[in-house]
Amino acid sequence: MSNKKINVGIAGLGFGKEFIPIYQKHLNGGKIAICTRNPETLKNVGDQFGISEDLRYTDYYKMIENPELDAIHIVTPILEHYRQTIAALEAGKHTACTVPMATSIEECKKIIEVSEKEDKYYMMMETSLFTREYLYVKDLLEKEKFGRIQFMRSDHMQNMMLSGWGDYWRGFPPFHYGTHALSPVIELIGKQPKYVICHGSGHLSDDKAKKYSSPWAVETATFTFEDTDVAAESSRCLFETIRQCRESFDIYGTEMSFEWELIIDDGHVLFTGIDDAEKIECPDTDAMLPEEVKGFTRRDAISDTSHSSFRQGIGHGGSHPHLIHQFLMAIVEDRQPSVDAITSATITCAGICAHNSAMNGARQVEIPNFGYKK
Repeated sequence: MSNKKINVGIAGLGFGKEFIPIYQKHLNGGKIAICTRNPETLKNVGDQFGISEDLRYTDYYKMIENPELDAIHIVTPILEHYRQTIAALEAGKHTACTVPMATSIEECKKIIEVSEKEDKYYMMMETSLFTREYLYVKDLLEKEKFGRIQFMRSDHMQNMMLSGWGDYWRGFPPFHYGTHALSPVIELIGKQPKYVICHGSGHLSDDKAKKYSSPWAVETATFTFEDTDVAAESSRCLFETIRQCRESFDIYGTEMSFEWELIIDDGHVLFTGIDDAEKIECPDTDAMLPEEVKGFTRRDAISDTSHSSFRQGIGHGGSHPHLIHQFLMAIVEDRQPSVDAITSATITCAGICAHNSAMNGARQVEIPNFGYKK
């Protein structure tokens, strides 16, 4: 593996600070800059991880001007993603961003265009594509253990009434933050999503519904895909629906099926016959990573388990070091990351189109094709 060092600036130090030690320990991690608007947080996090004073910023746009930085990793509120991503790419930086890519089809298309124009890589840091469960099922699928795939289903059920979520979340359209549910089904099916029909269900209280003019408590969608008869169903909620948080997918085949556990740590289920069901625990994925960052797949590697992302997300399935390794290696090896701009836009816009369908009487909506290929 190359010894090339990649200098990275991280914007957003809530969830974002969890990535600092992974970059610091990775063989290709170079200098780390950090950015947050809160000076106290900046000092505390900078001191905790030994970040040089000249690499601490309260102004995002000053950080991306730093010529030493090769890449920017954005972990800020959703409504900042588009403009911060465009600014980083236009500043000549490879750019990684937490989900979703943006909140409109036009914005997603623009990110693809700017990434190509500037010849810089973009990666959406989608945790659900690097969890133990996803990587386990992907391996079974590649080994053809499922036989012929017949159907997939996914959901992301989450009630964001806990403290720690910013006010901008209140009433946010469910499928505008649909990537955790949609990424696994789209990537495992591996075909361009073609059409979606989505139904809204229930209703939010007026204070939430009016914020984004989005009334639905739950949105549930059915997707069809090009060049396959396999369909996928997905459901999404953010508020006023009581359930333990779950980011899940199920896959049904002619020879084997997999169903996500209903309750955290209750055990996933593998079906290998009409009457044969086995509760399983998906294996750790540390063997897929360099020695220096293997340990970060464990739940106990998370330094701040009080953060709302982890209290509900249960450590994001050991995905964090995989995200960093994929992003750094894409830059070092001069190749597109696995979740590149086109893949990111495809997944994000599938959700945007689902919400558009729900807002228009569950009419069928065509999903834009940016050139997605598995």
